Amino acid sequence: MTRFSLSARQWSRITKFFCLLCLCLVLVASCSRSQQATTTSGTVNASTGDGRITIGTTLNPRTLDPADAYELRSLGLVYNMSDRLYAYEPGSTEIKPQLATALPKVSQDSLTYTIPLRQGVIFHDGTPFDAKAMAFSLERFIKNGGKPSFLLSDVVASVKATSEYELTIQLKKPFAAFPSLLAFSAFCPVSPKAYEIGTDKFKPNIFIGTGPYKLARYGTDSLQFEVFDKYWGEKPANKGINLQILSSPANLYNSFRTGAVDVAYLALEPDQIRSLQQSAKKDDWQPIAVQGSVVSYLVLNRNQKPLDKLEVRQAIASMVDRSLMTQRVLLGQGSPLYSMIPTTLDVSQPLFKDKYGDGNVDKAKQLLTSAGFSKENPVKLPLWYPSSSAPRSLAAQLLKAYADKYMDGMLQFELNVVDGATFFKAIPRSFYPTALLDWYPDFIDADNYIQPFLGCDKGSDAKGCEQGGSQTQGSFYYSETINKLIADQRQEQNPEIRKKIFATIQAQIATDVPYVPLWQSKDYVFARKGVSGVQIDPTQNLIYKRIKK
Repeated sequence: MTRFSLSARQWSRITKFFCLLCLCLVLVASCSRSQQATTTSGTVNASTGDGRITIGTTLNPRTLDPADAYELRSLGLVYNMSDRLYAYEPGSTEIKPQLATALPKVSQDSLTYTIPLRQGVIFHDGTPFDAKAMAFSLERFIKNGGKPSFLLSDVVASVKATSEYELTIQLKKPFAAFPSLLAFSAFCPVSPKAYEIGTDKFKPNIFIGTGPYKLARYGTDSLQFEVFDKYWGEKPANKGINLQILSSPANLYNSFRTGAVDVAYLALEPDQIRSLQQSAKKDDWQPIAVQGSVVSYLVLNRNQKPLDKLEVRQAIASMVDRSLMTQRVLLGQGSPLYSMIPTTLDVSQPLFKDKYGDGNVDKAKQLLTSAGFSKENPVKLPLWYPSSSAPRSLAAQLLKAYADKYMDGMLQFELNVVDGATFFKAIPRSFYPTALLDWYPDFIDADNYIQPFLGCDKGSDAKGCEQGGSQTQGSFYYSETINKLIADQRQEQNPEIRKKIFATIQAQIATDVPYVPLWQSKDYVFARKGVSGVQIDPTQNLIYKRIKK
C-alpha cells in the first residue's frame, strides 16, 4: 500500500480550495433559485411518497414559448402551466370561462367581441394580470410571427384593453367559432415583464404565465413543474410534476411496466397499448381510453385523371371498409369515421355510411363501369404516404390488398412512400393523385374540420382550387356553393342554424367526395394503481393538476 504524506502548506492549499468550492456551490444554488428554470440533462425518477407525479412521454418539446408552440409536444406543457380566456370541460367539447368571467358579448355585425376578465390573478413572477397583459400577449402572438401566428392574424384586426379588466377584440370578418378558437392551448397570457414583442423574439426555454404550475427545471430529457402557491384557481391535487422524456415508445412502455413512471401518455405503439390493456387486470395499472378528435382520411386530387371523374371518387368511397381498417391498422384503437367532422361534435352526420356503406365492392364496380373502366382498362392510382407514419403505411397496404382481392383488377393502387418533409411539401403542389393524411384540430369546432379542407380563396370549376384550404390539403376541390356555406356558418351565431348549414355541407361532400374519411382516433393513457384523477381534454392535453396518488 502506498502512503501519502502532505505538508502543512499543501493542507492549507487544499483547505482553501474546498472553501472556495463550497462558496461556488452556494452561489450556484442561489443563482439557480433566482432563475425561472435551468436547462440541464438528467433523469427525474418516480417519487414514492412525496406527492409528486412522474409522467412518462416520448414527446420532446421544441419550445415553451406559446407564441411559437404549434406541436402537441410543446402545447401540452404550455397548457398545464397556463390559463386561457376559455377552456374545455373535461369530457366535453363545450367551453367555459377561465380567465374570462363570461362568454364574449358579440356586436350585431359579429365583428366585435367584448370579454370581461377575472381580477386578482398574478403571473409567476408576481406581475398582476389585467386586460393590458392579455392584449399584450395576444398582440405578441400575432406580431412575433411564430408557427401558429396565422390562427389569430387571419381573423383578428385589433386587440385592445378597453378598461382595466375588459378586453375588446375586433375581427376582420365574422367568425362564429372565435370563442372556441380562444381556447387554443397557446392563447395564454405571459408576463409583459418577461417577454417582448418583435419578429422572432421568442424565449423557448422559460415560461412565465398564470397557471397552476411554475417551470422549475427544463432539461434535455426531463422537466419539473412546481405548484404555484399564489394560483388564483383550484390548487393542484399533487405536489408537483416530474416529466420524463423517453427516447422511444419501447422505452416508455418498459418504464411504465417497471414502475419508473406513474403515468404513460403519448406515444405508445398500437401493439404496446393492446399489451398494457390485456395485462391491466393482473398487473398494477389502469388503462384510460378517451374518444379523440384526430381524424385520418384519404385525399383524392380532382386535378389528376381519372379522379376528375366523380364516379371514380365515389367508387373508392364505396370500396373502403372502415371497420376492417380500424381493426387491422389500429387494433381496434379507433372508430370508423363517416364524415369529415368527428363524432365528438354533435353536428357530425355519418353520411358516407348511409351513401356508400363499408366494403361495398359491387357498388364500386358499377360506378367504375359507368365511368368506362373495366378489367382491361383499370383505374391505376399512385397512393402516397409519409415514411414516419406506421398507421398510414398499414392503411395503404390494406387498401391495396383489399382492392387486389375484391375489385377484379378494376381498381389498382400503387404504393409510394416518401420522407415526411417531402411529403408535406408536395401535397399542395398537386404531385399526388391520392394521399393519406391525419388532421390534428387547432380548436374544437366543426369549422376547423371544414374550412381548412374545403375552403378556396381563388379557383374555378375548370382549374379547381388554386389558393386556399383544399389546395393546401391536396384535393384542389372547388365549389362556389361550399364557399358560400362556409361563409354563412362563420357568420351565424345561432347554433341550431349553424348545425343545419353543416348538415348541408356534409351532404354535398358525401356526393362530391374530395376526401374519404377513414377513422377517428382514441387517446390512451395508462396510470399505475393508486393514481387517480387522470383526464384528457378534447385537444389531447393530459390535465396534470387533477392527478394524485
